[in-house]
Amino acid sequence: GRQSPGCGWRCRRCVSLCGVAALAIDSCARRMAPATTTTTARVGCAVRARRSGAGTGCSGRQAGCPRVARARHAARPLAALPAEIAALVPTDLPSLGQVELGAAALPFAGLFALTFTGAFKKSKNLQDVFSRLITIVSQGYFQPNTGGDSIPEAEGEMSDLVGDEPLFKALYNMFLDSGGVFRLSFGPKCFIVVSDPLAVRHILRDNAYNFDKGVLAEILKPIMGKGLIPADLETWKVRRKAVIPGFHKAYLDCMVDLFARCTERTVEKMEGVCEQENRTLDMETEFLNVALDIIGLGIFNYDFGSVNKESPVIKSVYGVLKEAEHRSTTYIPYWNLPLADVFVPRQREFKKDIGIINDVLDELILVAQQTQQEEDMEALQNRDYKNVKDPSLLRFLVDMRGEDSTAKQLRDDLMTMLIAGHETTGAVLTWALHCLVQNPDEMALVTEEIDRVLGDRRPTFEDIKEMKRVRMVIAESLRLYPQPPILIRRALGDDTLPGGIGGDPDGYSIGKGTDLFISVWNLHRSPQIWKDADEFRPSRFDEAIDPIGPWGGYDGKNSGLYPNESAYNFAYLPFGGGPRKCLGDQFALMEAVIALAMMLRRFKFSTKAGFEPGMKTGATIHTANGLFMDISRRELEGTEDVQGVKQMVAK
Repeated sequence: GRQSPGCGWRCRRCVSLCGVAALAIDSCARRMAPATTTTTARVGCAVRARRSGAGTGCSGRQAGCPRVARARHAARPLAALPAEIAALVPTDLPSLGQVELGAAALPFAGLFALTFTGAFKKSKNLQDVFSRLITIVSQGYFQPNTGGDSIPEAEGEMSDLVGDEPLFKALYNMFLDSGGVFRLSFGPKCFIVVSDPLAVRHILRDNAYNFDKGVLAEILKPIMGKGLIPADLETWKVRRKAVIPGFHKAYLDCMVDLFARCTERTVEKMEGVCEQENRTLDMETEFLNVALDIIGLGIFNYDFGSVNKESPVIKSVYGVLKEAEHRSTTYIPYWNLPLADVFVPRQREFKKDIGIINDVLDELILVAQQTQQEEDMEALQNRDYKNVKDPSLLRFLVDMRGEDSTAKQLRDDLMTMLIAGHETTGAVLTWALHCLVQNPDEMALVTEEIDRVLGDRRPTFEDIKEMKRVRMVIAESLRLYPQPPILIRRALGDDTLPGGIGGDPDGYSIGKGTDLFISVWNLHRSPQIWKDADEFRPSRFDEAIDPIGPWGGYDGKNSGLYPNESAYNFAYLPFGGGPRKCLGDQFALMEAVIALAMMLRRFKFSTKAGFEPGMKTGATIHTANGLFMDISRRELEGTEDVQGVKQMVAK
């Protein structure tokens, strides 16, 4: 189980002969001293109960299962192999020459054939069979030795992961069967899926600097460069320190008026639709458009005007957004191949789109730098943002004394905020409206609150505080449809994850290079934590949750203006958590509350009988079929007729 100083191969490479179980052998076939390689076969251990048939309930501490068996290089038992396969494999391999090694390999061909046969019997789907075979061949050769041998392994097929259902829904079923921390292998990749709040808190907060964005950074680097999401830790620390002061109170107060002005564009468009015979509108598209206009004006002082027009820039923005989603759900990064952007039509289009957006951002950055008014941070935060010509975050970053960001770094930051901010807000508004239309009683409570608080005027920051039920609707929508549903991390060094609720009290060891999926979807719908987990019930955020084992529970009265990860002990992650939590969470929540309130104040929404929006995922959770709503004007208290509504909108 341990590597000898004189051995050039890891033990795992010598002994990992199949994906069913590795072999416990007494000596390595590559010059390893027998005295240093003795292991204890975990006979009877049921950590892999489903595969070995040895029973259930083992936590890795049964007799004959030493603690070292849970370590990174621990061997796995010969006894766990099916008897007909185990009989083919010798239990002791002395130091061998090349000829002897070739002869010794002959039984392994039979082992491979038997494994293939077993795989095919288990699943007639050839995709699943070959995925399992690739996993078997990869272990110990192409995959990093990521340890975690005591972690339960989920039973799943490749078709579960790349079928019609979104990935996060397949992971949810595995979570119910395998618990809060489990291993999942498909094709040449192995992931640890984490759905336990204590393990998540360890990764995101307690030991956050031992994890980076891993696969996600590799996917997004061509799009966002060294922006805040994909940046390495050192770059991220510098950029976070520069950007976070820009989301100060004076800026957010000013943004409330901007949110309202941008939403009024959509309201005017909807007024026009109400005059038509066909009063159906895809509200998902409308929410995405208003979110894009807000990000453009609020972050870098550019008016996309996407509610009422379509330009080459808008087309390019949506092209890049779709490519980001495509890359996040494609397992083979073919776009990294040489000349892919020349011969692959999709990549040619992406290259053109990213070029158009970069040109616009470069021009905006240049104009801001040419009109720089350098001040220290305190002076910037005390500006009269409601009366300045350009209150954008870009202006703040350019004018901040001592902030020597290059144009390239500013562009990466702006691109990151454009994609992340636009996607999240558009998605949460879509699902919030869908849930309200499906729950008329909740809709009635929300509209009563909006009418009482807003009347016939634009919302203010104080109104957001008063619209508690609207805030809870947004929070509940983010619980049921988290944006994104999965967070991705990679271990930078060896670590031990907490066992969490119902897991191994000694935790689970993982090795450097381990890729982890943090399933926010599973956390937010865990039946262990949430009562009526699949129901839309915004009032739950006023209720306490009792502690469960080592998890400390939650008292809804201590949550503040919005529910957050700290109050919920990391069982609720609407914007991540720890040092790398989303910086724009308050911006996004305020934007969503104002946009939803203004639209519900003026219109009634309904769907045709039998219509289902469906669900698909990329960077966030989208509908599969749009959110088509029939809209009509509400009878507003204090307005006598339709003309009164139009005058209110114009004002």
